[in-house]
Amino acid sequence: MYTPLKSYQVIISLLKQNNIRHLVLSAGTRNIPFVQSVENDSFFVCYSVVDERSAAYMALGMSLRLNEPVVISCTSSTATCNYFPAIAEAYHQGGQLIVLTSDRNPALLNQREDQMIDQVGMYGNFVKKCVNLPIINTDEDLWFCERLVNEAIISTYQHGKGPVQINIPMLSYYSRCNEPDLLNARKIDLYSYETPAKEWKSCAEILNSKKRIMIICGQNNYTSPELNNLLKLFGEKYKNVLLAEYMSNIEVEDAINPFLPFDTHTLSSKAFADFLPEIVISLGTNVMSGIKAQLRQKSGRFEHWGVEESGNVVDMYKSLTKVFECSQEYFLRYFIENASEEEKDNEYLCKVKNFVEDIEIPELPYSNNTVIRKLAAQIPDHSILHLSINNSIRIVNYCGLPNRTIKVYSNIGTHGIDGCLSSFIGQAVTSDRLSFLIIGDLSFFYDMGAMRIRHIPKTARILMVNNYGGGEFHYSTTLAIDPTMDLHTSAAHTTEAKGWVESVGFKYFAVHNDAEFDEAMRVFLDNTSDSPIFIEAFSDMEIDATNTHKMERFNLRETTNEGIKRVVKEKIVSKVGYKTIDNIINKLK
Repeated sequence: MYTPLKSYQVIISLLKQNNIRHLVLSAGTRNIPFVQSVENDSFFVCYSVVDERSAAYMALGMSLRLNEPVVISCTSSTATCNYFPAIAEAYHQGGQLIVLTSDRNPALLNQREDQMIDQVGMYGNFVKKCVNLPIINTDEDLWFCERLVNEAIISTYQHGKGPVQINIPMLSYYSRCNEPDLLNARKIDLYSYETPAKEWKSCAEILNSKKRIMIICGQNNYTSPELNNLLKLFGEKYKNVLLAEYMSNIEVEDAINPFLPFDTHTLSSKAFADFLPEIVISLGTNVMSGIKAQLRQKSGRFEHWGVEESGNVVDMYKSLTKVFECSQEYFLRYFIENASEEEKDNEYLCKVKNFVEDIEIPELPYSNNTVIRKLAAQIPDHSILHLSINNSIRIVNYCGLPNRTIKVYSNIGTHGIDGCLSSFIGQAVTSDRLSFLIIGDLSFFYDMGAMRIRHIPKTARILMVNNYGGGEFHYSTTLAIDPTMDLHTSAAHTTEAKGWVESVGFKYFAVHNDAEFDEAMRVFLDNTSDSPIFIEAFSDMEIDATNTHKMERFNLRETTNEGIKRVVKEKIVSKVGYKTIDNIINKLK
């Protein structure tokens, strides 16, 4: 029988799945749920040592002798302090101690709660990793807890062996161990260059057995010719779907940009179920498109294999089962070489491709959509394109580039507006080709001091969409819902860039309609200009947002029931407004 406390159930489940059997237990109250659970489980070998200092040293001796992790567990407060000497020794000897420190309700820290000190990070640099588990009340808490415990266990042997701390807060330890079944926590395995060949081989067998494989390429600022070639060869072997946003800089022409087809505004979650893969393989770093949200909503229904050269546990789709600590090229090469000789069917690939081919970009009236779309369609091969955030990223990936030779950059690691212009200038000065920046007014004015940098090359081309505020907030909501948003949220303004831009030597064009933009573009794309060029395209936040939603709605895919619900909701809102609906809901509460 096991404790009903989910955090301890996760720990016990993952200890068993990782074949960690030896536990040195010290008497106390806070760890009663754990002790009672493991002492009645025949899998574990339990040792009782009351003195925590001795318990930790004994566990260290066992770990060094057995060459495997050993668990120590105690109650809260000063009991945890007594582990410190042995942990320091374990750090210097490479002893694999898994230190379970039971804790109390975090809200009571420094509130004169008895037997409570700040235990998080208490062992400092003498542990390879410290994780503080959440108190589990929701599925999100459970996912977080599973990930943290996996990270801690992996850290006992990754990049050298050593001790780790897992701190376990709880509201109360007064609960009977009356759960007959142990929660089956999701185990995350690590594979590296040093992993035994038979374990890599087992992965190849799994991959060869799957019919619905999806590779998702996140941001890559550099992709080698070898990587692009390997992606093509992998596709020939496995008939997988290859999704690659433009920020991935993958130069495989068959790659599918997931932005518009798989966005949550264009494809409902229920409709996405038809395209759900069996295995997702992630390459690169950040992913901006709606495929991330789609997969998170289906977590647990597929496997995620993350290729992370750092070896970090990055569970962006909440379904991570394997981390491959190797280069992207090594990963692809291995599985190409170990692919089954049997020809795979391409039913899944064709299904996705047929769906994507039906996506259309409607003609829209003048707005940020039209100017960005027109520029994106005409960017010369092998140029540099820097996208600031939100709208510029969204619209370029929605509407498409001429080909994948264009190098696309964006500060999506932190997704902030503060340095887009400066970063672009850094990229432009290192290239002899035309370099383009698409940026919004708030982002530009935030970083406008960068325009004074005297090294800006004459090949720099900047398109600034000035809709007099943060248009992204009009996209995510409407004035009908938040009629005062322009005061502070959207930060509406009346500023224009002309004077500043011209004073620092840029050739300047102001455009207010399609005809003016087309005229300016003839000069903008001329690579013989003797100065950098700046276009300020004026638009309206509400019109911009409306047109983007029109583009998404034009390609909407949803089930019949979902469509009926959406239409009914829209009819009600159009008749009575959001404010009336909110008032009704508040009265019902």
